[in-house]
Amino acid sequence: MSQSVAAKRYALALFELAQKNGQTGPIQEDLLELKKVFQSNKELGQLLDSPRLKAAKKKELMADLFKGANQLVLNTLFVMLDKKRMNEVVHLVDEFTVFTNDAAGIADAKVYSTHPLTADQSQAISAAFAHKIGKKALRIENIIDPNLIGGIRLQIGNIIYDSSVSAKLERLKRDLIGS
Repeated sequence: MSQSVAAKRYALALFELAQKNGQTGPIQEDLLELKKVFQSNKELGQLLDSPRLKAAKKKELMADLFKGANQLVLNTLFVMLDKKRMNEVVHLVDEFTVFTNDAAGIADAKVYSTHPLTADQSQAISAAFAHKIGKKALRIENIIDPNLIGGIRLQIGNIIYDSSVSAKLERLKRDLIGS
């Protein structure tokens, strides 16, 4: 989650419009693609921040680049461009995701394991841990970490559940050695 107040405001406004128009899902998909574009093309952000390019030309460029995107997303980008907030686009996406997850009762979780999780394993983990944090489900991102030796480590926000073999060995070592 971002610490940007401006990004949170833009995300909330976009989220409320998306809900009002019943377009939360499609807008979130567009925003996630937008985030990928801005993260992988730093030059785009620099170009949109450049004072050498007129605002109208920047809007024309964005309209061409994101012509398949939802109009609400494009309008939000245009407002952010006018307010010189294009550096907040990635944060806007993160904040929008937080709003949509909260509305749907979903939390994002990272599951570290030694091998890829099956769909059944992901579902079981989601069912087991979602109620612990007061959510309906978890959206799981599986990260492979061979250093765990076995078991899993689950991170939901700033909460970590660690049942990995390496963590258990480390606790045993601390208990035996005392440090």
